[in-house]
Amino acid sequence: MGRITGSWLSGPQAALEDGADVGDYRGEKLGLPESGPGALASSWHRCLGLLVDWLMCGGVSLLFVQDLQSSSLSTVVLGVWFIVGVGTVTTFGFTPGQFLTGMRVARVDGGERVGFVRALIRQALIVFLVPPLINDHDGRGMHDRATGTALIRTR
Repeated sequence: MGRITGSWLSGPQAALEDGADVGDYRGEKLGLPESGPGALASSWHRCLGLLVDWLMCGGVSLLFVQDLQSSSLSTVVLGVWFIVGVGTVTTFGFTPGQFLTGMRVARVDGGERVGFVRALIRQALIVFLVPPLINDHDGRGMHDRATGTALIRTR
């Protein structure tokens, strides 16, 4: 029991086998560069991209609801954000906010496109908010690990 709670309380590195190599930088084990285009996006870039997406979807939602005091506004914003996220990641590999902040979603297995199923599952896990907050030693959230994706920098 101590091993289980110890690894949980000590962070993701504590669960690794003794002597296991985590790499010199985030993304090294995935074959990604340390910095620049193709490197893993930082948490700040990811949060900024999410904020941009959320604000844009809020503006679009106001076209449907037309009342800031409406009790359904937050539900409509979430629905628009979900649909935009799944649609744009499936089609282009990034959301509008990720594009503006210089990021895109990539498959870690080297596949060309993320695809509809991965984009749908990834977006559904982000809705719950907890999976993106729990990161592994590479800095990828649970939603990215579950779908075999990573958010990488484009510039």
